[in-house]
Amino acid sequence: MIGDLFRKNKYAAFVWLVLRLYLGVTWLTLGIGKITDGFNAQGFLSGAVANPVMREGSMVYPNYVAFLEHVALPNADLINVVIPMGEILVGLGLIAGVLTSFAAFFAIVMNMSFLMAGTVSTNPWMIALTFFLLVAGANAGRFGGDRWLLPYISKKLYSNSKAARARHS
Repeated sequence: MIGDLFRKNKYAAFVWLVLRLYLGVTWLTLGIGKITDGFNAQGFLSGAVANPVMREGSMVYPNYVAFLEHVALPNADLINVVIPMGEILVGLGLIAGVLTSFAAFFAIVMNMSFLMAGTVSTNPWMIALTFFLLVAGANAGRFGGDRWLLPYISKKLYSNSKAARARHS
């Protein structure tokens, strides 16, 4: 019942539109701000490695800290591009309602990454709100580009898989 409300109800789709626009503008603003302000992740990454999230004297996310230390920090120049571009793409995807579930998934991945690095800020709130879009699925993009894009992708995938099965028969 609640699944149908989230995923099929056109009135709920309007709520998802408002939520999408709010989150999309937030992500877009954050990404553009990083580009225009000369974002450099080096200090943030170094701080997250030097001061990891701790509980009772032990690191809470030792694998994530190892990733930051051995992958992200040595590639900070790449991270300086990937983070703002990711934020901009997520923002645009949410605003336009194009590949909304995909954009929502990566929004949650980025928020979780920031949380595991020790930055609380608005991340829990944004995760909670974005989770609703993820659960809503295609209905979250009903009043957006997904209305036309998802059926097109589905048709292409279905016709390609049907043709592949015919060749192998």
